[in-house]
Amino acid sequence: MPVDPTRHASRAAMKALRALLAIVAALGVLASGAAFAQRPPTTSQEARTAAEAPLAVELAPPPRIGVATMSPGTIFFERFGHNAIVVDDPANDRPLSYNFGFFDMEEDGFIGRFVRGEMMYRLVELPLTDDLRYYEESGRGVRMQWLALDETQARSIAAALAENAKPENARYRYEYFTDNCATRVRDAIDRALGGGILEKQLKSRSQGNTYRSEAVRLASPAPWMWLGFDLGLGPAADAPLSRWEDAYVPMRLADSLRDVRLPDGRPLVSADRTLLPHRIAPEPAEFQPVWWRWTLGGLVLAGLWLALRAYAPRTAAALALGVWVVAALLGAVMLFVWLGTEHRFGWANRNLLLLGPHCALLWPGAWRALRGREPGRVFRIALTATVALATLSLFVYWITAGSAAAFQANAHWIGALLPIHAAFAFAWLRPSASVQPSSGG
Repeated sequence: MPVDPTRHASRAAMKALRALLAIVAALGVLASGAAFAQRPPTTSQEARTAAEAPLAVELAPPPRIGVATMSPGTIFFERFGHNAIVVDDPANDRPLSYNFGFFDMEEDGFIGRFVRGEMMYRLVELPLTDDLRYYEESGRGVRMQWLALDETQARSIAAALAENAKPENARYRYEYFTDNCATRVRDAIDRALGGGILEKQLKSRSQGNTYRSEAVRLASPAPWMWLGFDLGLGPAADAPLSRWEDAYVPMRLADSLRDVRLPDGRPLVSADRTLLPHRIAPEPAEFQPVWWRWTLGGLVLAGLWLALRAYAPRTAAALALGVWVVAALLGAVMLFVWLGTEHRFGWANRNLLLLGPHCALLWPGAWRALRGREPGRVFRIALTATVALATLSLFVYWITAGSAAAFQANAHWIGALLPIHAAFAFAWLRPSASVQPSSGG
């Protein structure tokens, strides 16, 4: 069959036209796609992106949460040890330490607030390596306890710490026993666990410690420090503590965390490691003043003073004056702590019955006795009151010994000081007592 050249040409033309239209259409689609890619996303796309963001966070590995516990140091404010919460987040290039123990001694008014018991501390976020550097240089050991928190709990505590560490949130009112670097760590963990798991388990247990016994124990390497704590703390420091309250000491908190169990029976601490070895003197063991030794010492000193007075009355008077000067000054400090500061664990201190500002009334008479003269009637009245108050302290101790709320553990101070007060009274209040002036007096 012959071919019609005209029809064949028209068909070729139609094919060419369709091909051209297809190319134009394809270019139009590409152009429109490029334009779409350059336009900002629509509201629905923004919503999808926002919805996918939390999903991306959930898909990321959760942070590890640990508690770093630093052993006691040699400087007085390092005696109680220290701790911090560590957040090891894969999203960060290194673990972060959240340290609640920062203060600035050069801050305006710091000394005044310290004296009044109104100290301000702050939480600081810093790389763990930076936080550990000081402890490594000073020879203090560091223990790391990694916690078996689930993803929600780990993210919750990490987010809460990051928010708390912001400058506007970081400062807090510091309290030695009830709100310090260790109790802040304890409370943060308890909130992350939810349901008061930590508090319930620790409040039901006790080791019989008190704020006084722990303070004296940890301060025992420095005699001036433990004597100051022991003399200056009042009855509020002698109530038996639960392990929850014991946790104001970082090392006690670390020991308690090791014994806590999660609702499913697993231990809270999944790993317990030593980050830095301890190279200085170890944490002090149990330390408690023995009352009968102090009483024996008081009786010996009282006897020696009476013997000295028989041979050198002026020297004995000088020693008595020294005792009363120290007693009045210490009593003034204890009274100021009670009436003029927020150091509530020093309030109502019954050692004021043994060492009080009233001893200043004895100074003029002691000075006259030192010069070989009669001390005078006012001196005798003040001395009678002094020995009566010291005796009253023994009676108060006896009637409160069975009350955890009212008891003050100061038997050793009574045993040491009451015999000395009694010796002074015996020497100057006897009807036959007289001052024997030495030659040349």
